[in-house]
Amino acid sequence: MIRYTSKCISLAVGSLLLTLILSLHQGNSQLTANFHATTCPNLSTIVSNAVQQALQSDSRIGASLLRLHFHDCFVNGCDASILLDSSGSIQSEKNAAPNTNSVRGFGVVDNIKTAVENSCPGVVSCADILALAAQASVSLSGGPSWSVLLGRRDSLTANQGGANTSIPTPFESLSNITAKFAAVGLNTNDLVALSGAHTFGRAQCLTFRTRLYNFSGTGNPDPTLNSSYLTTLRQICPQGGNVTVLTNFDPTTPDNFDNNYYVNLQNNRGLLQSDQQLFSTTGAATVSIVNSFSSNQTAFFLSFAQSMINMGNISPLTGSSGEIRSDCKKVNGS
Repeated sequence: MIRYTSKCISLAVGSLLLTLILSLHQGNSQLTANFHATTCPNLSTIVSNAVQQALQSDSRIGASLLRLHFHDCFVNGCDASILLDSSGSIQSEKNAAPNTNSVRGFGVVDNIKTAVENSCPGVVSCADILALAAQASVSLSGGPSWSVLLGRRDSLTANQGGANTSIPTPFESLSNITAKFAAVGLNTNDLVALSGAHTFGRAQCLTFRTRLYNFSGTGNPDPTLNSSYLTTLRQICPQGGNVTVLTNFDPTTPDNFDNNYYVNLQNNRGLLQSDQQLFSTTGAATVSIVNSFSSNQTAFFLSFAQSMINMGNISPLTGSSGEIRSDCKKVNGS
């Protein structure tokens, strides 16, 4: 059920533990792992193949697809509202501050939807596709695999205002981010585990430049930044330079899903303020979790898989609520 790339990980033990976790969780869920077993039996393979093809030409796409799922679930639940374009009645979440010129991968989602519709027309929601694409992105990049719970339906509207206020940002305090996680039913362990998604992918200079030159209005860099890492980041993002320049979250294995993120935090090499404060906030409950995940990749993978399931279960539309969109970008009939 779960795969790891590290030779030191016991596949049998990992699989047993995650199987037990999933079975306990599914008992309280409106979603099920076998929801499409008869209506679209090849669904996971279709999605995985499409993600793998996309990765061949865009090494960033795995992290981007995972982020789409995250940014969707934190606004009105996991309902694919983030995929809707603006229309006469809809203000797209794509234009919210945390998303504009930032979230990406919409074309890949459209390609996945087309492939799914060709095989199983009218039965798989865009919300389920986002959840499956996120899982495939992680496992294809060397991370864990888990049984994605399915059965979501798609929203009929978007919530741009909610996206502006509900999605955690790189500049917020740890207490604010913790509160945003708690508001959707996620705890501190979920926060630290899901932050580990920053073990792959890229970030724009605008998301961390204040740490380099004027942290908290002091005119000085963030004191928690490793000095050599600060020098490197200033070379990538010079003061007054192009704020859309990208840099790797993890300088060592930028496209691999592993636990290096937590090792980087211990060495004061977290890229975003929201990353580093998980370890550098004195007395925070997050510190011991960072230490645990840094020393034990198995523990991180298990926690990440469970936290992705927890996040994917935020307020899903099920039953007769919402719809199954034929085009992820717009409501049916519009």
